[in-house]
Amino acid sequence: MSFTIRRATPEDKSEWLRMRHGLWPEAPLEYLSLDLDSRLAAEDKAVFLAATAEGQLVAFVEAGLHNYAEGCDTSPVGYIEAWYVDPHVRGQKLGRELIRVAEEWARAKGCIEMASDTWLDNDASIQAHYKMGYYEVDRLVHFVKRL
Repeated sequence: MSFTIRRATPEDKSEWLRMRHGLWPEAPLEYLSLDLDSRLAAEDKAVFLAATAEGQLVAFVEAGLHNYAEGCDTSPVGYIEAWYVDPHVRGQKLGRELIRVAEEWARAKGCIEMASDTWLDNDASIQAHYKMGYYEVDRLVHFVKRL
């Protein structure tokens, strides 16, 4: 199967939102849709989508520039903020190609480092990051106490 990767446009928002919900199924759609327009307009953000030859959107990566990221020595740092591939097209190296495009975008913005994060129990994401040459630099546990 062949895919085309391109920047997201406002016309892509409904399918992009569908995929975001696939990535974060516990989050309400209203919440996931809050920053779509601002992401599309921001100079320090990029959204890349992958489409099949028939034009069906099947994957995305959201990247941004951060002033700081754990384990990085430079600023700004390219950051993978979201990364998703529809289940029916996984295993075809499409996720890798999306990350490469995001890394090229960050290089063009002057970055020499790229960072990312995932949940401690997301083994598939951890392994995908390793396969792309990323390495673990830290672990974080969040706490809360109701007062």
